[in-house]
Amino acid sequence: MQVTQENVRDIKKVCVIGPECTGKTDLSKYLAEFYQTPWVEEYARAYLNKLGRSYDQVDLLKIAHGQLRMEDEWVYEANRLLICDTNLIVIKIWSEHKYGNCDPDILKKINERAYDHYLLTNIDVPWENDIQREHPDKREYFWQRFKEEIIKTGVPYTEISGSRDERRKKAIDAINKILL
Repeated sequence: MQVTQENVRDIKKVCVIGPECTGKTDLSKYLAEFYQTPWVEEYARAYLNKLGRSYDQVDLLKIAHGQLRMEDEWVYEANRLLICDTNLIVIKIWSEHKYGNCDPDILKKINERAYDHYLLTNIDVPWENDIQREHPDKREYFWQRFKEEIIKTGVPYTEISGSRDERRKKAIDAINKILL
């Protein structure tokens, strides 16, 4: 089916979300292949790789806008489903933790953006060091923050934990329910 302006609202959007190093990208990529649909990669990773300096709060707004642009573009390639590897809730949590607040534009855009389901990745996988990861000692704290923020949205969510195969099965089961 060709996605058009008229039927773009029929595309189900699933956001894979959770603390750092919890398998979001691995799961997003797998789900996109399984459902033969695109996935929206995490814009922040590419942005920070090219930045050439430490990021600041203004960069978070640029990252938010880039993430939304990518989501808006890839929805037209979707096959009934768009997988999003993160969304602006991640930026909100990060900004509030690091800077004590979040840009009002990011908060506004969070409220304007709709998702059909969240897959909340748990911290039950080993930490892997990465130059962009900052808080291996705060995984439980961030897990709770993500859960609180997702609950506030009122959007259904599924906690994703266990082995790689268990995670994949839970995610597929959750997505199949919204695709019926």
